[in-house]
Amino acid sequence: MAVIHDTTLKPTKLELLASWLPTRPWYVGTSAPALTRTGGFRLDDPEGEVGIEFMVATDASGADPVNYLVPLTYRGAPLEGAEKALVGTMEHGVLGPRWAYDGAHDPVLVAQLLALIEGRVQAQAQSLTDTPDHEVARFYAGDGLPSGDWPMTATDDAEYGTRLPHRGGATLRIHRVLRPTAPDTAPPGAIGHVIGAWQSPDDTRARAVFASLHPAAHQL
Repeated sequence: MAVIHDTTLKPTKLELLASWLPTRPWYVGTSAPALTRTGGFRLDDPEGEVGIEFMVATDASGADPVNYLVPLTYRGAPLEGAEKALVGTMEHGVLGPRWAYDGAHDPVLVAQLLALIEGRVQAQAQSLTDTPDHEVARFYAGDGLPSGDWPMTATDDAEYGTRLPHRGGATLRIHRVLRPTAPDTAPPGAIGHVIGAWQSPDDTRARAVFASLHPAAHQL
């Protein structure tokens, strides 16, 4: 169970993202984002070592707000071989130095996201300890995910966001630019998906597909 500390972060998560987001191929805003954290959820690391957060960051720097999904992991030491996935480092008021990574390239986050899709774990509230997030919906119609670790070969592009292909042919997709949809929307060809929520500028709750799982026969 992740414990949410009421403390300071220097720099803040949004300050790290303000310099990192414009370097992503799926970012569609200006070179100077104006970010607000508007939603998301957390997952627990079974080992209790890695913080896992799926953050919705809304950028108001352009003509219209754009909502980005940023899965992040927080570690107490660098993740070996993940230098290119490093978003930045922070000083946590309780835990000390923390290394923040793009979670799409972190095997702990990917494993827990797949467990969420299959229904083996529960999404947790973003800012509360030991509190399930019942706004997060998941669906899975497969016969079990491919065995073995999911290779960390994530690719980013403007059209699909982030894709993680498995050696068995399936593909996990993380949707980066979020567009509000109906609560029962399912991505075409997907055998599993996760829907999350965030706060819209008009003070209503918006929902969209955060991640989807596609079988080998369905090419993205």
